[in-house]
Amino acid sequence: MMYRTRFAPSPTGLLHLGHAFSALTAQARAEAGGGTALLRIEDTDRARCRPEYEAAIYDDLAWLGFRWEGSVRRQSDHLADYQAALDRLIAMGLCYPCGCTRADIAAAAPQEGAAPGVYPGTCRHRTMDGYRPGEAIRLNLAKALAKAPGPLAFDETGAAHAGRHSVDPDRLIAETGDIVLSRKDIGPGAYHLAVVVDDALQGITDVVRGEDLFDASYLHVVLQALLDLSTPLYHHHRLIRDEAGKRLAKRDDARAIATYRAEGATPGDIRRMIGL
Repeated sequence: MMYRTRFAPSPTGLLHLGHAFSALTAQARAEAGGGTALLRIEDTDRARCRPEYEAAIYDDLAWLGFRWEGSVRRQSDHLADYQAALDRLIAMGLCYPCGCTRADIAAAAPQEGAAPGVYPGTCRHRTMDGYRPGEAIRLNLAKALAKAPGPLAFDETGAAHAGRHSVDPDRLIAETGDIVLSRKDIGPGAYHLAVVVDDALQGITDVVRGEDLFDASYLHVVLQALLDLSTPLYHHHRLIRDEAGKRLAKRDDARAIATYRAEGATPGDIRRMIGL
């Protein structure tokens, strides 16, 4: 199978040096593997995504020399794909509705052994028969793990985590909990479900992304198994950090590619800044 990867930014702000590193790393690996890199726009967060940011993504990537194959897949155009996957999980009895607000979750007593911030399971007793429009839909992770066919594992080529990694159910439950698959503001396009569906539909063989998403791979393997999707090879690369060691975010406008361009930087300058 031909090597096929993707760069998948969200148009919620300007691309920064970290995005440049990820896009160019994906392209370099595709070229080395004799394959292709695709561009996906993850724009289901309607409250934060902006057309001007999407336009800037295309402009910055073209300037950097990132060349993508074919048309761009915009997630907002494919909500039916995510709904179909969600319907499958619901039919398997693995989902439940949740009306908890962030304040409710913060005020609830945490589950024993769970990491801070993990959903405490307040609505886990509910069934989809009691779903009310506007509520979130969560995955019952314990049930999902019990039903997912094995082996639940993935292979990693990134330097920091190279090797084969198996899912530890108890650890995944404690550290991840019952994730949201659908919510009022974005529908069924929540990140974990959408990215798994997209990678399968686009024939992605190798996922290239930042090491901050490494732990998410364990959850993605579970969803892939439940939905009868193949598991790609993963490559989690280093992050670009500021002088204090903090990874860059879109609020770091001073490090936006557009800012460097306005100041007269060249694509070669950007490559040197990020160590390529």
